[in-house]
Amino acid sequence: MTDTTPELGTGVPRREGRDKVAGAARYAAEYAPPGRAHAWPVPATVAAGSVRSVDDTAALALPGVLAVLTAENTPPLAPADDPVLDVLQNADVPHRGWIVALVVAETLEAARAGAQAVRVSYDTRPHDVTLTRDHPDRYVPENANGGHPAVRERGDAPGAFADAPVRVDAAYDVPPLHNHPMEPHAATAFWADGHLTAHDSSQGGNAVRAALAQVFDLPEERVTVTSAHVGGGFGSKGTPRPHVVLAALAARHTGRPVTLALPRRDLPASVGHRAPTLHRVRLGADSDGRLLSVEHTALTHTSRVKEFVEQAAVPARVMYGSPHSSTVHEVVPLDVATPSWMRAPGEASGMYALEAAMDELAERAGLDPVELRVRNDPADEPDSGRPFSSRHLVECLREGARRFGWQDRDPRPGVRREGPRLTGTGVAAATYPVLVSPCRASATALPDGGYRVRVNATDIGTGARTVLGQIAADALGVPGDRLRVEIGDSDLPRAPLAGGSSGTASWGWAVHEACTTLARRLAGNPEPPSGGLTAEADTTEAVEAGSPYARHAFGAHFAEVRVDTDTGEVRVLRAYSHFAAGRILNARTARSQFLGGMVMGIGMALTERSTLDPAFGGFVERDLAAYHVPVSADVPAPPAIDAGWFDERDPHLNPVGGKGIGEIGIVGMAAAVGNAAHHATGVRFRSLPLTPDKVRAALAGGT
Repeated sequence: MTDTTPELGTGVPRREGRDKVAGAARYAAEYAPPGRAHAWPVPATVAAGSVRSVDDTAALALPGVLAVLTAENTPPLAPADDPVLDVLQNADVPHRGWIVALVVAETLEAARAGAQAVRVSYDTRPHDVTLTRDHPDRYVPENANGGHPAVRERGDAPGAFADAPVRVDAAYDVPPLHNHPMEPHAATAFWADGHLTAHDSSQGGNAVRAALAQVFDLPEERVTVTSAHVGGGFGSKGTPRPHVVLAALAARHTGRPVTLALPRRDLPASVGHRAPTLHRVRLGADSDGRLLSVEHTALTHTSRVKEFVEQAAVPARVMYGSPHSSTVHEVVPLDVATPSWMRAPGEASGMYALEAAMDELAERAGLDPVELRVRNDPADEPDSGRPFSSRHLVECLREGARRFGWQDRDPRPGVRREGPRLTGTGVAAATYPVLVSPCRASATALPDGGYRVRVNATDIGTGARTVLGQIAADALGVPGDRLRVEIGDSDLPRAPLAGGSSGTASWGWAVHEACTTLARRLAGNPEPPSGGLTAEADTTEAVEAGSPYARHAFGAHFAEVRVDTDTGEVRVLRAYSHFAAGRILNARTARSQFLGGMVMGIGMALTERSTLDPAFGGFVERDLAAYHVPVSADVPAPPAIDAGWFDERDPHLNPVGGKGIGEIGIVGMAAAVGNAAHHATGVRFRSLPLTPDKVRAALAGGT
């Protein structure tokens, strides 16, 4: 279905919606070129060591098995910038689940049977997968993820804390978490006349194209990557993953197209995860609740393959005004799979700890938690001193409180009881940075009166096609049903990935510029020449010029929970969040993104966790039976869960005015739920998730 109005902000239905519900939308594993074969990985079953030998005799004897690829028979690849992609290149096993062989067969079933028949012998070495606060190998890196300095200090935070009349010094724990998109990571690859084509489940085809060109030593123009439809990613498909390299290797080895869809049980060890974070937050305030000192130290793990440091202390550099501040990241290298991006990396974990600590501070200062946040709202970004391009956090807190009914709240914890069930409410703030990357796009006026917009954006289920169509229609001044939007192919104009809530802002800027230029050229002569008329845009110069403003989205979460003191079960009864995230370009897709983030935050608070077995060396929860993502029974149904927003008009962003909305919905939601659980019970819970066993133990201990 296509839209018939150019108006931005309206809830236009998705352009690809009919294709998806009719099964016509094709995903990476659904491409079936003639002669297609299937592959299945063989993951390492030891926690650390090296492969001594691979016996593929039984596998190759099975009907339909075509080949078994190992480090012994795979031609060398050029080293990748990301060593996670250096698959089947040597005998080293850096962690359990590292892929040590790949079976290729005529059918998926034969490939799976062949993988089960491969016998691998290992030489093992001692391993360590346990993150502890006193780990002897912890160190302070140079930078955290995103290029943020690992350490930022202003004033004398420890001294100011020691002198503060109101203080909080608390530790908070967030376990490893997994992205688990509905569509597993998959690729279909084939070679033709030295040209590699890969249909990949990816959040950014240009990055995959560059990686494949690098490892196979090809010019980029001899690699094509398509990602026409992607069934979710949540960050795990934001960088090239081993499956696409393996599919291309298998296709080259067999001379046939090959599809590899990673089994779900292999995802935790192959495609990244949100690293565990151990936090210490110290807040010092005066007797009126105004912050004097903010200290946030975040300890996390990384793999021995490459360094990835969750930037969990960075939000404390943005949120609240304080004359003294210290934010520090520490990391421990362990024998674990390499962590990576997961929806709102850094912010989701860091804001849980900071907002839980703010709730504790409000209680000790005798202040309403909303009022405490209002009193500490800064005029400028605390660490940089730059003015905010726009900041409506106070308005979000006020409006969210009004809509949620916060004014009726009894501030005393543990007083709303019905038999064994206690009810409470909590609040937390949200923030996410405005990110934007250079992008190219083209717009063409066609002889038949239609228009074509081309940009290598990726729609990972967020509605990119639809919103870009609205942006284009708005700039051209034409009905949306006269537009065709082409995305998801690396042969289209180069575009950044769908990640960091930057996709629409980056792609939309280029699309707007191309369409504005085209409209100007058509002015006074609306009939294009017989071959059509094309305008192109490249935002590189404008984006790289930067901005003197601190640009962030903000929001406020409110949650009501019920805690069963007999069973320890915590259930969210109501949740409302209010956001200030720039211009909302499509009300329908925006609400979907906000609510999806909120639900993911509820899962982070109550059900989601992964554990690394110290003896086994791998993640224990490797499927959706053991790793509990929230389902309908875990969250309230609308309208008990809802989101609203201010339609900000921020002149310091981009021509479209959007800030990005994909991630802010999760940031702070877990803290709102945790704070509500404290208000219900009077007991502080500082370790996520709030599963019944933890809750019952805490209630029994009264701490």
